[in-house]
Amino acid sequence: MEFFPFPLNKAMYHVSILGLGLIGSRIARHMAGMGDKVTVWNRTPREDFPEAVPTPADAARASKVIQLYLKDRNACLEVFEQMRGALTPEHIILNHSTIDLATVGKLSLMSSAIGCTYVDCPFTGSRLPAEKGELVYYVGTDSTTLDRIRPVLEHSSRDILHLGGIGAGTVVKLVTNMVSATMVQSLGEALAISQAYGISPEMLGQAISRNVIASPLAAFKLPLMAKRDFSTHFSLDNMRKDSIYAQELAAEKGIHPPVAALVSSIMGRLCREGRAEEDFSCLAEQFD
Repeated sequence: MEFFPFPLNKAMYHVSILGLGLIGSRIARHMAGMGDKVTVWNRTPREDFPEAVPTPADAARASKVIQLYLKDRNACLEVFEQMRGALTPEHIILNHSTIDLATVGKLSLMSSAIGCTYVDCPFTGSRLPAEKGELVYYVGTDSTTLDRIRPVLEHSSRDILHLGGIGAGTVVKLVTNMVSATMVQSLGEALAISQAYGISPEMLGQAISRNVIASPLAAFKLPLMAKRDFSTHFSLDNMRKDSIYAQELAAEKGIHPPVAALVSSIMGRLCREGRAEEDFSCLAEQFD
């Protein structure tokens, strides 16, 4: 069935979602709940998705709209190779994975060689926004392609930011994640110091909320950090991985960000100590 760029009806689309981790699984459920037809694939079979197709190629044959929510650059390259034989010029690949800029360029070139369209489309938003279909997509593509894919993206987002051509989305995603990691490190330090002097987390939170440093990240993470609730919204290992990509991005331009490098090394140590799958806010626990 040919359905793209035309919907099954005015509100429904058929997409293939590859990668059923923390975000992909929730987006798949959300879109299916909206009435979209969703084909799914995951490297590791999941009991809660018994309908998953066995291979990435099967997912590509099922739908011309492919959405990737994969862990890293190696996963993206492997899945692309496994799909390659099933890809056609009618396919559009929306890569929502956070990867490095060089791999974005490589995947775009490989897609162009086949004739299909590759869109650099990472996002901001963690577990809860994904469940509600309220991600914010950082899009790197041309305006014509964005017009074609916008209706599909709107089914899992609250905003879509067109940041430029291929690679622009990834650059913004990496630098904003770098800010998130360093902010949470600073919040953990502030929490430890203030508690040592008898200031409660609630009082600190009130002070921050009335300060120019107030942010949704601080408002969300600080109470959880105070309770040592590190249930995963965005894993430490993924943030560590993204911090490495951000440093590679900086190094390409001769920039060496010392604070980001230090926080990256701390995250690496905590991952080696067994904290990899906890929320990255477990940075706070190093002060216990």
